[in-house]
Parts: sequence; C-alpha cells; structure tokens
Amino acid sequence: MIPVMNSLPAVFFTSFMIALSGALMPGPLLTATIGESSRHGSKAGPLLIAGHAILELTLVVLLFLGLAPFLTNVTVTAIIALIGGGILFWLAFGMLRSLPMLSLDIAPSAQSGHHRLVTAGILMSLSNPYWSIWWATIGLAYILQSRQFGIPGVAVFFSGHILADLAWYSAISFTIGKGRRFFTRGIYRMVVGGCAGLLVVFGVLFAYHGIKRLFL
Repeated sequence: MIPVMNSLPAVFFTSFMIALSGALMPGPLLTATIGESSRHGSKAGPLLIAGHAILELTLVVLLFLGLAPFLTNVTVTAIIALIGGGILFWLAFGMLRSLPMLSLDIAPSAQSGHHRLVTAGILMSLSNPYWSIWWATIGLAYILQSRQFGIPGVAVFFSGHILADLAWYSAISFTIGKGRRFFTRGIYRMVVGGCAGLLVVFGVLFAYHGIKRLFL
C-alpha cells in the first residue's frame, strides 16, 4: 500500500525509501556494480546508475502514454524474461572471458569506457522482468499520486527514486573500488568470476520465468 502523499517532501521521502528498499535487494544491477567496481573503480556505480536513470526516465514518460497494460501482459513479460536471460548470459560470458587478462591496474582503455558502463546499466535494468512489472504497478501508482502536484510532483518523485539508487550503488562502488588496494590478483579474479556466476544464475532464473509463463 502506497502511503498518502500530501506534500512534495512526502512524495520525495516515500519515493526515496521505497526505492532504497528495492535497491538493497540483490539483483543483476547490484552484481554488475560489484564486478565493474572491482575492474573500473568507484566511478562504476554512478555510471551504471546513469544508464539505469536514462531508461527509467524514458519509462516514466511511456507510462504517461499508457504503456502499463502492455508491460503487465503475460506474453510481454515472458519475452522480456527470455531476452533478459540472454543478455545476462552474454554479459557473464564477457566477464568470464576476460578473467585471464584481468589486472588490478586500471588500463587507459578502461578509464575511457564510460559509455560502456552507462550502456551496461541500461541492459541490466532491461534484463530484469521484475523491473518492468514494478514500474507498471507500484511505479505507475506513485506517478498517478504524484501527478496531483503536476509536473513538479512527478519530477520530485523521480528525483527521490533515482537518488536512492544513486546513493546505495555509489556507496557499494566506492567501497569496492577503494578496497582494490587490498585485493590480490587472485582474489580480484575470484570476485569478478563470482559475479559472472551470479549473472548466470539470474539468467537461468529469468529464462525459466519466461518459459514457464509461455508454455506451462
């Protein structure tokens, strides 16, 4: 049940807290943040969330245009799950393939790979069928309630939501990135390999979710 939002500060606070509770739960984006932070440093979290934010802002606009029934369609969510599983397998394969070449020194090419991390943030969000379902239900209800304050209300809602993601994932990224100096190369590769393994697990779960909805 979404709390009654009778002021803009209430819109911001409830949006922030609900988004933070979701961000704290393990998922593909958190796994990617841990893996990429160990490879690229503390910048990885904010850049992944930048991609996440671009996608979510686009979705907020589309929900205004009536996309919610489409996102809750059984066939659509099944297809999203299957495609998402494939994306996670592909990303995990890339991480596993890079393991023998991984070094604790950030190479110049990694320093300039900002666009790749932003794109990864978009793909990680798209790969999760529960993300689209959340926005088509809870997210849409929040948007409708915040619309009582007009465009500022929706802007405050989105700001609270994305700032919660940014705060949590930046904290994770900073902790992992600054802790790189305590890693041996072996531990570093184990962290990245473990994250790749978790992405495979999420990929299997998402693919099963899609197959079950389509055929079972």
